Amino acid sequence: MESQLTPLGRKMNWLSIALALAGGAVMRLWMLKDLPQIETDTLLYGSMAKNLLQLGQFAITGTDGVVHETLIRLPGYPLFLAACFKLFGVSNYNAVSYVQIVLELAGCLLLAAFVRQIAAPKIKQGAAHWTLWLSALCPFTASYAVAPLTETPTLFAIALALWALARFHAEPDWGNALWFTFAITCTALLRPDGALLGVTLAPALLLGLRGTAIPHARLVRMGAVCVLLALLPFGIWTARNWLVFHVFEPLAPRYATDPGEPINPGWQRWMKTWCLDFVSTYDIYWNVPGNPLDLNKLPRRAFDSPAQYDETAAIAAAYDDNGQDLSPELDRRFAQLAAERVKAHPLRYYLWLPLGRMADMWLRPRVENLNIDLDWWVYSHHYAETRFSWAYAALNALYLLLAFVGLCFRPRFWTWMLLYFVLRSALLTTIEAPEARYTLECFPMVFSLAGIGLYGSYRKMVGAFVRRKNLPSLHAQ
Repeated sequence: MESQLTPLGRKMNWLSIALALAGGAVMRLWMLKDLPQIETDTLLYGSMAKNLLQLGQFAITGTDGVVHETLIRLPGYPLFLAACFKLFGVSNYNAVSYVQIVLELAGCLLLAAFVRQIAAPKIKQGAAHWTLWLSALCPFTASYAVAPLTETPTLFAIALALWALARFHAEPDWGNALWFTFAITCTALLRPDGALLGVTLAPALLLGLRGTAIPHARLVRMGAVCVLLALLPFGIWTARNWLVFHVFEPLAPRYATDPGEPINPGWQRWMKTWCLDFVSTYDIYWNVPGNPLDLNKLPRRAFDSPAQYDETAAIAAAYDDNGQDLSPELDRRFAQLAAERVKAHPLRYYLWLPLGRMADMWLRPRVENLNIDLDWWVYSHHYAETRFSWAYAALNALYLLLAFVGLCFRPRFWTWMLLYFVLRSALLTTIEAPEARYTLECFPMVFSLAGIGLYGSYRKMVGAFVRRKNLPSLHAQ
């Protein structure tokens, strides 16, 4: 398409790309300067990376200075951090953020290239540009580029997988197949839920090639080699976990605990009987055990009767007396309370609350980490925090609306992207403590579909306007 442009058109094309990337870079560099993000998880991953470099062990250093092997996180991000520390210095998290900024902007380019492959010929050029602008200037993903966490490398890996998928259908060769394999493997090595991308897109890679000129035997060989390469790191990881901990763990534990550590199933189930939004996650879930269980921060839906309130207050008092530690006895009491609540309202527990948590994660802006550090900036600049919240919510809704419109244009692979959204949403219903960042992995596809929806709608409106304008002259003839 670009080859059909005039010299001026090609210059404007490159200018648009340069401006989008420059705008995205400025936004992220501002966030890095004024809103730095070094969180607890960052330091945990950093500890693993340092022990990999210095001791050759996948281990964490406790508060007591003792190093112990762990399996609470997958090895992908610690390996990424270890590579950055090797190149730029141990604990140089600023350098990690710069690398992530480059990765995310590169991912924006990959998404634009992906859209050029899947959109209709008449709109693919414009849709690709809008995809680039929408992804480069999105504050939801930009806020994570400056946080040394798994999100940004994961988003880049998803963008690479989408690009390689479209490229493989255009040129089904080994290079594109291996890029796809590398991308989905990285996604799963970074986050356990990243495996969902391979489950969804691997069939899309092969099923769309039926009836093409590529020999069946060659396709089978490619598939077999790629599957083996994708599974190899997880085979090594599973074997290591078996040798060190004598457990079968091919990914990472649901509650990020090492073997033998308590997971408090009664507490988890009780949370699922009332937890609905990120406020409860932030105020309650993240603070227990180890901090007070403040009954004043519990919503009214956490109690069905005065007797339940009294029992919850008694458990909270016993928890404080126990040094704010959830003992097996206290966890059993939470389990009994949860069982009573589930028995009384099964639909609330199994249907309405899971759907509500999923909706909260989709509709709440993905800036939990940004909002925490924005507080001082908001008040020092005399803005109302609610204005930021409403602006974020409106922008989030706009992205989702444009993505829905893009689905209506039915670009290539739209069914597989929709399947990914559905499966991802189904996974979200199983989470007891919602965080909006859990939908962040959908945003590479959201950006792609939104770019198609935005430019496709524009072309349709322009076409309708031109037809209406020419209609009187046609009648006159």
